[in-house]
This record gives sequence, C-alpha cells and structure tokens, in this order.
Amino acid sequence: MIQSVRPGNGPSGPPDLEALVSSLQSKLGNASGKRPIMIIIAVVIGLALIWGVLSSWYTVQPEERAVVKRFGAVIGINDPGLHFKIPFDVDRVQFVATERVLKQEFGFRTTGTGEGGRTTYSPQQFEDESLMLTGDLNMIDVEWVVQYRISDPIKFLYQMREPTRTLRDISESVMRRIVGNMLGSEVLTVGRVEIQQKAGEEIQALMDAYDAGIRINTVEMQDVVPPPAVQPAFNEVNEARQERERMINEAQKRVNQEIPNAEGAALRTVAEAQGYATERVNRAEGESARFSAVLAEYQQAPAVTRSRLYLETLNEVLPRIGQVLVVQDDQMSPLPLLDLNRPTQPTPSTTGGGQ
Repeated sequence: MIQSVRPGNGPSGPPDLEALVSSLQSKLGNASGKRPIMIIIAVVIGLALIWGVLSSWYTVQPEERAVVKRFGAVIGINDPGLHFKIPFDVDRVQFVATERVLKQEFGFRTTGTGEGGRTTYSPQQFEDESLMLTGDLNMIDVEWVVQYRISDPIKFLYQMREPTRTLRDISESVMRRIVGNMLGSEVLTVGRVEIQQKAGEEIQALMDAYDAGIRINTVEMQDVVPPPAVQPAFNEVNEARQERERMINEAQKRVNQEIPNAEGAALRTVAEAQGYATERVNRAEGESARFSAVLAEYQQAPAVTRSRLYLETLNEVLPRIGQVLVVQDDQMSPLPLLDLNRPTQPTPSTTGGGQ
C-alpha cells in the first residue's frame, strides 16, 4: 500500500487508488444501474424504425419488372415506377430486365468499348465452343451470338434453376447439329442465312418446351472461317472457286451474246425466204393473169394482138442490142445506121407570142 505524507496532525500521504476506484463503481451502480439498458433498447428501436422506413419502398427502372414475394410466395409483378411494400423482409422484390435485349456469345467474348467507341474483344481463344465438324468432315470455326429477351419474369426466375445456362447449352447443341448436316463450302458462303434462321427457330422451340420464359430475337453468325492450321489451303481452294465462277460467268456472257445473234440471223433468213416466196408467187400469179388477158384479146383479134406483141417485143429487145452497123460489100468503113444508145434530145417547147 502506498502512503504519502501531507502536512497536519497525525500521519499523512496519498490515498489508496484501488479503494477509490471500487468506491466510485459502487456509487455509480447504485445511482444508475438501469440506464444503459434503456439506452440500448432505444437505439435498437430507432434502428428498427429507420430500417422499416427505408425498406418500405422501391423503384423499378424503365427496362425492368419487379417480382414481389410475400413470405416466399409470389404475389404480383409491378411495372416501372415507385412502389411500396411491407418492410422487415416480409415483402421481397426481385428485379428482372424484361425490356433489355440480352445476348450469349459463342467463340468470343466482348470485354468492353475502347477509344472511339470501338468494341474490344478478349484475346483468349474459345475453340471448345467454336470448332465444329461439317457434313463433309471438314473442321470449321464458327462464332455466333444469340440475342434474347425475358418474356415472363416469373417463369424465368422459378421455372428452371439456371435458364441462361440452359439457353447456352441448347444454342451450342443446335448450332453443332445444323452445321454438321451441311457442307463446309455452304457454311462458309451461301448457307449463313439458312443456318441463322434454322437455329433461331429450333432454339425457340426447345425453350418453349422447357417453358423458361425466354424469347429468342435473333441468331447472328459472326466470323465463319476455317481453323488457322488449314487457312492457306482454304485460301487456295477459295481462289480456285472464284476463278471457276469467273470462267462460268464469262462463258454464260458469251452464250447470252451468241444465241440472240444466231436467233436473229435465223429469223432474218426465214423472213427473207418468206418474202422471196411471196414475191415469186405474186409474180407468177401476175404473169398468169397477164397471159390470160392477152389470150382473151388474141382470141377476139388475132392479127392486131400479134402485131402488138411483135412491136412490144421489139421495144424491149432493141434497147439491149446497142449500136447497129450495116456493112456493105466493097466498103472500107462501116456506116452507122442506127445509134440506139444515143440519148434522145427533148424537143424544145414553143411558147406563144415569140419576139
């Protein structure tokens, strides 16, 4: 025990610290023994009131719907806006993005948006998802995206345990089956639209069978290329196919040019032949009619008709003879008698009242 000396009568010194602390605790305990309990109760009640006020309302965003549960049982679905509920976790709310287009990526992963708004992708290879075997036993790397929306929030939350995982497994299975039933050349070129349409329809049919509350919007194929190991050989084959298509197009162009020309020439020849035949027939008919008319005139006046025919024949023959020369005996130089080739001079017309 520590004692101290202080001035005055009798012994003096510092007081005993242990005794002082024990006496102070006894006094406080007797004066306010119930006060800490009341403070704790008041704090608990205040916190409960604050929690009840804060948990009695919630806000649903425009692209969401709220599924409300009371004691674990679904009691309704609320639209976007401000809503109230029973606090203290009596009513619980789950938000489901029903108006947002969600997607599942296969063969690649989008990591975000870089500078300039360009989409960035993960450098990791997902060959276990994208490598597929075609119907002609060729390996091909297919990347695609399945875009979907949640059509029924209650079915999406409680009908299946993992609806998004189920959708992913179904999409991969359907795509592998469709690609496996087609040729590699079709998948790489003209079969993309058909594959997308078939995949979307079959995935939707399976999700409807599971009643998962998911609606497929589109199935979009991204890069469809052969594996890197066979890329050079594929490029050579592709170039050969393009060359074949070019030669086929050139041959078809030549066919399209030559066939119309040949058909036009044939039609022209046929038309000329028909025209010639018509001309000969008409000429023969005209000659026959002329002969019949001359015969009728001859029967009526034989001498006149004979003289007329003789003169008409001379009129036709003499211009073709040319120059006629009459040569006499003992004459050295020929004497032109008739010059039928000389053009006739028109006689000048006389006008009345000459000067």
